[in-house]
Amino acid sequence: MKNLVVLSGAGVSAESGISTFRDAGGLWEGHDIMEVASPEGFAANPRLVLDFYNKRRAQLHQVQPNEAHFCIAGLERNYQVQVITQNVDDLHERAGSSHVIHLHGELRKARSSNNRYEIQDCLGDINLGDLSADGSQLRPHIIWFGEEVAAMDEAIEIVSKADVLLIVGTSMQVYPAAGLKDFAPSTTPIYFVDPAPSLNSHGRLHVIKEKAGKGVPMVADLLSF
Repeated sequence: MKNLVVLSGAGVSAESGISTFRDAGGLWEGHDIMEVASPEGFAANPRLVLDFYNKRRAQLHQVQPNEAHFCIAGLERNYQVQVITQNVDDLHERAGSSHVIHLHGELRKARSSNNRYEIQDCLGDINLGDLSADGSQLRPHIIWFGEEVAAMDEAIEIVSKADVLLIVGTSMQVYPAAGLKDFAPSTTPIYFVDPAPSLNSHGRLHVIKEKAGKGVPMVADLLSF
């Protein structure tokens, strides 16, 4: 089967009710980004940061995968599908996708404050005083600003072997993730689903001006021919 690689972002999960990363004012759920998404913010106020992600984690119990998630999972019937997502939720997995790489970490995992490779499952809250196996404070397994995106090399390798590339729910304006599309082979068709696309269709790039829930099934129909 051909390799279909999906690059997904916040717009996919937004239709399930999960807030996008930041609003027009540069805030995330009313907080300055650097307060809740940086090592410096965690060092300054760990209780605030833990509470912030505890609420995000609890929200996952209230939401469900949407049509876009299920459609992407369904593409596995005809393609070898690998999802590379900027999202930290588990909606792709819950919809049935078998191969998912989380570039920016996962809400339902925690890790050591001292060792990024000391990772464990986390379904409930993380509180001050909760320690990892190495004795350090547990923190969310989220890649914050200024931290290395450890999965980037693997993602580049996957995109470099794509027969089809689907970009959905992301403007592809934020690096390093935005650069991934440039590693696709020159003959690989690229489908870009976005309700307000910054690009126009040309050559191998096919732009579909729709939200994920409507646009992804449209791509699936195109790929079925």
